[in-house]
Amino acid sequence: MTITKETKKQGNGYSQKQASLTARPAKPYAYIGLMALLSALCILREPGIWSFVGSVLMAGVLLLLLYLDIIRYQPLYARKSRMLVLLGFMVVFTLATSRAFEYILAGMVRGIEINASGAEIYGIPVAAGAMLVMLLFDFHTAIIVSFMVGLLAGLWQGDPSFAVYAFVSSLTAAFSVVRCKRRTAILRGGVMVLGANLITLLTILLYKDMLITSFASYSLMFSAISVVLVVAIVSLMLPILENIFKVTTDISLLELLDLDHPLMKSLMINAPGTYHHSIIVGNLVESCAELAGVNPLLARVGAYYHDIGKAKMPEYFIENQMSGVNKHEKITPHMSSMILTSHVKEGVELAIEYKLPEEVTDIIQQHHGNSLITYFFEKAKGEPGSDGPSEEVDRYPGPKPQTRTAALIMMADAVEAASRVLTEPTAARVNILVDKVMNHIFLTGQLEECELTFKDIHEIKNRFNYILTGILHKRVNYPGFDFDKGRKDEGKHSKQTEEDKAAASAGRERVA
Repeated sequence: MTITKETKKQGNGYSQKQASLTARPAKPYAYIGLMALLSALCILREPGIWSFVGSVLMAGVLLLLLYLDIIRYQPLYARKSRMLVLLGFMVVFTLATSRAFEYILAGMVRGIEINASGAEIYGIPVAAGAMLVMLLFDFHTAIIVSFMVGLLAGLWQGDPSFAVYAFVSSLTAAFSVVRCKRRTAILRGGVMVLGANLITLLTILLYKDMLITSFASYSLMFSAISVVLVVAIVSLMLPILENIFKVTTDISLLELLDLDHPLMKSLMINAPGTYHHSIIVGNLVESCAELAGVNPLLARVGAYYHDIGKAKMPEYFIENQMSGVNKHEKITPHMSSMILTSHVKEGVELAIEYKLPEEVTDIIQQHHGNSLITYFFEKAKGEPGSDGPSEEVDRYPGPKPQTRTAALIMMADAVEAASRVLTEPTAARVNILVDKVMNHIFLTGQLEECELTFKDIHEIKNRFNYILTGILHKRVNYPGFDFDKGRKDEGKHSKQTEEDKAAASAGRERVA
């Protein structure tokens, strides 16, 4: 097997592609102007040049505030052009859909000759936009969009009370799917929106002194209809938007946790040791996810798939060497380093082939950062007749972890691997091992480009100690069974020395 510089250059193609996809739009304000123009067309009440100009300016101001809020509180979205495009589209889509259903419902009122003109506006599914934004983005962004859409809806209807109705309905829709893990949860969210709509509408009718009228009964009926429309629109549009804009939601992440996924089945059959390691890493990162401020589902999925590249050449990784034969003894240290680093490139290629989410592919690429493969680098120094070690060959291609999730998986990966060298895993020795491995990761600068704080690292370290101590617990011997028969006593002191030496490097190179 030969891995040339040209091969490595091709392996970086994904990084270059991602850089182009995630670059901030060259002219964001021009895009804001375009979205303001489209929004103005949706909320225009009466034809007229000045009315249209005023609508454009009002929509433009609100969209500008939304953009500035994204830059300040969600800079990751601001760096991804497709996410900004999606957010602008969601605002225009919400207004356009609401306006379309206003005409449809008004036509229905005229067709069945209901004597309650104006009640149909409460059937407009304005909350669908906020629910979709919550599922595709986050709750903070959904709040801002709810507020903005509520104001624009009130302007288009010329009724301040409708702005309140639209805002409360949208905010409730967003809140109802905060912990959405299955598509059926959208139905449960619809029930919450129905309750909020009815309470808000009753309050508005009471304020307008219209509670005991036929208008009130028709308004309540249309309010219930709006919930059916919201659920239908969200259920239809969510998978379409996920696919078109390549957005990862909790629902799609939950589907990837299925261990019957082809990649997980391949890992289980071809590299059972790596499969087991990935499951343990998943347990570690999920237990620390909230401490580190990351999505627990994304952390677990990333841990499950971070080493899928090892399925291509599993026998070169120590956890899969069932026969005890180490293939690295027959090849040069440089070739061993190339094989180890190639599992990152192979993993990225498999992730692209199986259309894994971008966030998971990034974790696969970043979970080793640009760390040095110390074991083979040092081994190459002692090779007779060699040109000496090369850090370019003996380093992973990187980049360093760019997100908290990737950094958390890097630390869990290293700590779990290093824990395998402990023959007497007492709580104190686990604590020492975790300290050594995590300090090594920090001191080599692997956490420089993510947002983890010292407090985060300290809390993660404590949680790792607790979980690993539980996983590596000892058991008493079974009466009547001599499981240690024939095993040589290697001596506790010599074992301790070997463990201390191995702990510094076993977290990164599980091949010796």
